[in-house]
Amino acid sequence: MFYQPKDGHGLPHNPFNAVVTPRPIGWISTRGSDGQDNLAPYSFFNAIAYVPPQVMFASTSSKPDRGDTKDTVAHIRETGVFCVNVVSNALQDAMNQTSGPWDSETDEFDLAGLDKASCHTINCARVEKSPASLECTMTQIIPLLGEHNFLVLGEVTGVHLNDACMVDGRLDVTKFQPLARLGYRDYSTVTEVFSLKRPSE
Repeated sequence: MFYQPKDGHGLPHNPFNAVVTPRPIGWISTRGSDGQDNLAPYSFFNAIAYVPPQVMFASTSSKPDRGDTKDTVAHIRETGVFCVNVVSNALQDAMNQTSGPWDSETDEFDLAGLDKASCHTINCARVEKSPASLECTMTQIIPLLGEHNFLVLGEVTGVHLNDACMVDGRLDVTKFQPLARLGYRDYSTVTEVFSLKRPSE
């Protein structure tokens, strides 16, 4: 099968959503200038540089009470900061609950029954039970082609690691089984890990 996206695909669901898979989930927490907390998952997310450490995520839709975007990007525009929380398998239901189109006054931490913890380098809440959280300062918000598409870039200014997930000085993902997005309504968890040596090693 071949199709050009501009002409449509003729399938019940968009296959593009499942091509780039698995995708890590950036569970982004923000705090607006009014003090309102927000938490939402983004599967267009990844780490993009080591020094200084940087991450990106893309927001691709809008809400009537936020104009051209959603609460997350609106908060980052106001404050310039955000926190990325890693989603473990144990937190999948809470993550899914926070993905709804809730109004801007809804605190998704409360909605999903999640405890908050404070960030150290930014004024923002983080998910206390997340195995790892990245405190970030926004460096750029880039409008992308299409309506309501924004790319957010940030520098990591603080890193939280759950000590229970550390083994011999390394973060062991099998201890928390990170959740990944596969496309459509499908997800997966990382339960198996193997190592490969690069040719130069």
